[in-house]
Amino acid sequence: MHRLALTKPDGRQLTLYARRPIDGALVAPSPFPEPLNASPHLRWHPLRGEWVTYAAYRQGRTFLPPPEYNPLAATVRADNPTEVPAGAWDVAVFDNRFPSLGVPPGGGEAPPALIVPTEPARGHCEVVVFTQDPGGALGRLPLDHIELLLQVWGERTERLGARPEIQYVLPFENRGAEVGVTLHHPHGQIYAYPVVPPVPARMQEVAAAHHATHGRGPLEMLIEAERAGGERIVYAGEHAVAFVPVCARYPYEVWVAPVRAVPGFAQLTPAERADLARALKTVLLKYDGLWQRPLPYLMAWYQAPTDGRPHPESHLHAQFYPPYRTRDRLKYLAGTEIAAGLFAMDALPEDKARELQQVEVTL
Repeated sequence: MHRLALTKPDGRQLTLYARRPIDGALVAPSPFPEPLNASPHLRWHPLRGEWVTYAAYRQGRTFLPPPEYNPLAATVRADNPTEVPAGAWDVAVFDNRFPSLGVPPGGGEAPPALIVPTEPARGHCEVVVFTQDPGGALGRLPLDHIELLLQVWGERTERLGARPEIQYVLPFENRGAEVGVTLHHPHGQIYAYPVVPPVPARMQEVAAAHHATHGRGPLEMLIEAERAGGERIVYAGEHAVAFVPVCARYPYEVWVAPVRAVPGFAQLTPAERADLARALKTVLLKYDGLWQRPLPYLMAWYQAPTDGRPHPESHLHAQFYPPYRTRDRLKYLAGTEIAAGLFAMDALPEDKARELQQVEVTL
């Protein structure tokens, strides 16, 4: 993996990654000449016992621009500067101009004094550009390009997780306008949190208790059982697996994971990373093949907390949430799901797994 670190005119950092050497003379562009110096803050939710982050200035960010305007395009023009330079690179990572988390140099504005506790929204938000092709997609990238992306996620996790204020690093992708994407170019994000957020915190709590009782994590044992049965398996390799979980809460929900319980991307072996890339590409191609269109989804990668302690209970994996109930009707959360947190499924995981299994793909 080759990398080149650059600084944008507005002070944000840009790192280019490639499978081949990168021209060291490249310059980091930016559509913005000056720093934003935004100061998001946290407010405590007294009934849920968790923090909520507030960044009202994000209302001013670019939202669904026309295709002819693309701030992530690979060509730099004087009348339309971009976020990334033209050059021989494969993946680009840069600081989000409109972060939900992050304290600007000098500390920024103090959080407001309210009737609930408030704190500066320490943390960091990055944009990850998967490819220079504005019409491309993660699932259509070559396997070695996807392997590089897995390496990039690992390096960014280690770099961000080394900061003393960062407790959890979450790479994710929102794909499609249906799930809120504001830019056309294929990209994801990385959020680095000052706390372990509620969903991974609950998973860590359950996994730690399970590991203490069984000596293994729950996902490791679930993968073993899913591979043995095979009914819901979408991809089965020597080192990686993809399946519709027996407990799926969304139609066509799929989990992708290494077979071995590793805490994060950085701990993958080259063989595991290669097989994980095949599993990931298989799932994405099957999604698009089933509907014969780019399928919207949320992809979230869960790792161990970055608190400096060992986490043998943790098991790196992705969870995919396509927003479809059927082939022609969008799935939205219902009252019981939003209000009670108890999901009501009107489709069996086995049936949806069969549909995905029948889609032939070529890697």
